[in-house]
Amino acid sequence: MNIINKLTLRHLRLNKKRTIVTIIGVIISAAMVTGVATLVVSFMDVMQRQSIANEGEWHVVYKDIDNVQLQSIKSDKNTKNVILSRDLGYALLNGSKNVSKPYLFIQEYNKEGFRKFPVELSKGRLPEATNEVVISEDIINNAKVNYKIGDTLTADIGKRYSDNRVLTQNDYFQKNKDTLGETLTKENTKTYKIVGIIKRPKFEPTWAPGFTVLGYVDENNVTSKEKENAFVILKSINRGLFDYAKDIAVQNKIKTVEFNNSLLRYHGVVKDDSMHNMILGLSAIMIIIIMVGSISLIYNAFAISVSERSRYLGMLSSVGATKRQKRDSVFFEGAVIGVIGIPIGIICGFLGMGLTFLCVNSMIRGALGVTENFRVVVSPLIVIAAIVVSALTILISTYIPAKRASSISAIDAIRQTSDIKLTGKEIKTSRFTEKVFGIEGNIGLKNLKRNKGRYKATVFSLTISMILFLSVNSVTSDLKKSVILSQDGINFDINVLITGKNAEEKNNTVKKISALDTIKELNKVNTFDAKVWINENSMADYLKGDDKSIMKNGAYPYSVNVNALDNEALKIYAKEVGVDFNLLKDTNKISAIVIDTVKYKDMQTEKYVQTKAVKVNKGEKLDLLYHSFEPEKDEPLTSVEIAATTDKLPTGVFSLEANPEFNIIVSREVFDKIIGARGNIVESIDTNLFIKSNDPVTLQTDIETIINAGGDNRMSIQNVFMNRQRENQIIVLMSVFGYGFVALIIAICVANILNTISTSVALRKREFAMLKSVGMTPKSFNKMINYESIFYGIKSLAYGLPVSIGIMYLIHRIIMGKFNFNFILPWVSILSAVVSVFIIVGVAMLYSSSRVKRENIIDGLKSE
Repeated sequence: MNIINKLTLRHLRLNKKRTIVTIIGVIISAAMVTGVATLVVSFMDVMQRQSIANEGEWHVVYKDIDNVQLQSIKSDKNTKNVILSRDLGYALLNGSKNVSKPYLFIQEYNKEGFRKFPVELSKGRLPEATNEVVISEDIINNAKVNYKIGDTLTADIGKRYSDNRVLTQNDYFQKNKDTLGETLTKENTKTYKIVGIIKRPKFEPTWAPGFTVLGYVDENNVTSKEKENAFVILKSINRGLFDYAKDIAVQNKIKTVEFNNSLLRYHGVVKDDSMHNMILGLSAIMIIIIMVGSISLIYNAFAISVSERSRYLGMLSSVGATKRQKRDSVFFEGAVIGVIGIPIGIICGFLGMGLTFLCVNSMIRGALGVTENFRVVVSPLIVIAAIVVSALTILISTYIPAKRASSISAIDAIRQTSDIKLTGKEIKTSRFTEKVFGIEGNIGLKNLKRNKGRYKATVFSLTISMILFLSVNSVTSDLKKSVILSQDGINFDINVLITGKNAEEKNNTVKKISALDTIKELNKVNTFDAKVWINENSMADYLKGDDKSIMKNGAYPYSVNVNALDNEALKIYAKEVGVDFNLLKDTNKISAIVIDTVKYKDMQTEKYVQTKAVKVNKGEKLDLLYHSFEPEKDEPLTSVEIAATTDKLPTGVFSLEANPEFNIIVSREVFDKIIGARGNIVESIDTNLFIKSNDPVTLQTDIETIINAGGDNRMSIQNVFMNRQRENQIIVLMSVFGYGFVALIIAICVANILNTISTSVALRKREFAMLKSVGMTPKSFNKMINYESIFYGIKSLAYGLPVSIGIMYLIHRIIMGKFNFNFILPWVSILSAVVSVFIIVGVAMLYSSSRVKRENIIDGLKSE
């Protein structure tokens, strides 16, 4: 080791505090880069495992291939494993109590298939011969068919057809009122022995008409005429696999090749994938922010180091040290700090993410809707990326100080004039400053102007801290508002929609659901579609450019959603819009409330627009027609007088799109009178149940049981409570990572501030001693230090607040793409940021000046 490097090491040891602060900055920087990279890789890893848990582990599938084609695929150099699968078809499940799921769906796998597909065994064992099967436990629990292990299962297997189209597991069971809406062919009969029971596979859709039954396919016994599906796990996963697999298909005359895009997406090989691009974009932005904050700290530390070492660097120059030797001494200092800080930072990054995942894993599962846990993925690429980014940060930080060190001459070093500018113009202060802050404030401000480099570095650090804090706070705050808005008017937990033709079954279903113990409150809304002709001058503006040929006698055809509320709900709603409740119940003079406003998304501007759907007034009459969708078959229903027009929506009625349609609200008595004895309308009525519950999760399970046992009608359930919980979990999760990220960046900035101010104060020992020697009292000295803190804070606020408000408004405008709420400054957060700025600067100044106060005036003036 040469003499200059030895001197550099001695300098680091003599300035332990600043060295430690710089190393801490490097550690935090490396830890954050490692954390960001680990978060991205761990997210991709958990989503890969979730995709495998849902759909199995495979990358490419070649469908309907024969043995010759199979052998060609197996012998390919990029094939790691091959899963064989055959969809034999459907068979009737005799005795099934689930009328919407009357079939068995029989598939066959080879041994690799049972290992790689998400098949979870509950009892027994997996098939090992072609005459053995495992059955889904839902056959016993849901269909109520009591099969046991060891039983024999005989199945007439075939395909489902509807209008000459082959139906799959993704197609609902199609049944009309009296006859099947689909047909089942019989292609062969097979007898199996049940050797095990499995949990319902995740790849079986909840609406699938067939319960899963899995058999065994022996590759050696498959005839040349039988077709199979080959699911391939590849050795190498890259973006070339798509063209490569298609080439194999062409060479082997395979007609159908498909890719597991849900899994490949999380390997980062799906082309033009928006999610992958978004993750990479956010990661790049975060790493740039980390580098900016880190460079600010590390550069300032080295700049100060060069200033302190300027005298001995000049002395070295006087005894023959070259520019390169002086420059390399700074680079050597950076290398020493990097060798210590980067490895510790990388380890801390992995440990920090591991601890974070341990604390928030349950929240992540709820927010992302996954069952797999996040785990820390220690990848060589992460380590390399952290080393490269951290080393680059140190290199950028040391370049300018190293260049300055190389140009220090012996004369300048001895005079020590390179850091401080004494031109009158540069240190000039206004009379206003001296009048307000006195001589102490004037001296303090002049000092800041003299030491512009350190002053700017401190202000920059404070500004960055403030901007980051307020920006993340703005994102979190606006997300919370958006969740509140997305739930606006939704004061229920579960919505059940019942559609279909069987009115009696609808009523029975409503009675069964109403009798459940976990229901706290239930509102029922019945709806059917009617038709009305609206005069051209009363049409919505967005319809003015529509085809005029559909108009009749200057009127335009509108669809009207007739909604009937229960009396209690209607009474509350009528009061809100200022209508007499008894008027709405009068069946002799039929009245209705018209919701004349719609909210829709303009596809050109990507904005939500609220506008009039129809321009009608109180007292006008609407002549309702039965909406047959064939104009010549439209039948008059009744004439309805408009009791009020409003833009308010009652619970259970949702805003429409920009179509020729609008909602009207009537009482149940009026609704029944409009329908009368018209069976065609009765069959088209939709029933919506809006339920508040003490236990929404249990209630959903109970309702799903009723739905599965339903008859001809279609039913769907929406758990708003679960959606609300998930959205809240997402916000909390974003807050945890967002504020955690900001906390670390602020830690770098605070370290920079403390380092800069403490060093700046330490280098002013001679100045302070001179001021004391000419009569500055301790009180005046304290005032000067306090005023300097105020100047730092005011300057930081002058830059930070406008930029922060601009960024917060930009964030608000981005979120306004989907929501509509006013921009409100978060005064509490702004006040917190302002107070924090002055506290940080004040503490740094007081800590640094406390040591100077104890210095002897003579020693300070000597300052050797």
